Amino acid sequence: QVQLVESGGGKVPAGGSLRLSCINSGTISTISRINAMGWYRQAPGEQRELVATITRGGSTNYADSVKGRFTISGDNAKNTVYLQMNSLKPEDTAVYYCHLQTSYYTNYWGQGTQVTVSS
Repeated sequence: QVQLVESGGGKVPAGGSLRLSCINSGTISTISRINAMGWYRQAPGEQRELVATITRGGSTNYADSVKGRFTISGDNAKNTVYLQMNSLKPEDTAVYYCHLQTSYYTNYWGQGTQVTVSS
């Protein structure tokens, strides 16, 4: 049973930084493995959107809106993924969700952590 636990959200002024962490405190089937982990976000009244992902092999992908400002990294041994967010903007305000996909393309989500950037 996969259990994703996020931490690190909060309120910061524009230009500030935050670091989100997500740990998989559960386990996945021994016949499966983690394909990728990542972060999505959802602002009020908006659809959930991809922020950044990292594959088991270390390949990364970012939304255009966060390139150059956000950095995703992972620790396979700890089943943990991080999102370093710098130069935050008010439009980055959203609930940020951790995501995990297994090799069977099963998707798991965390409960979300609020990030608020004030102007």
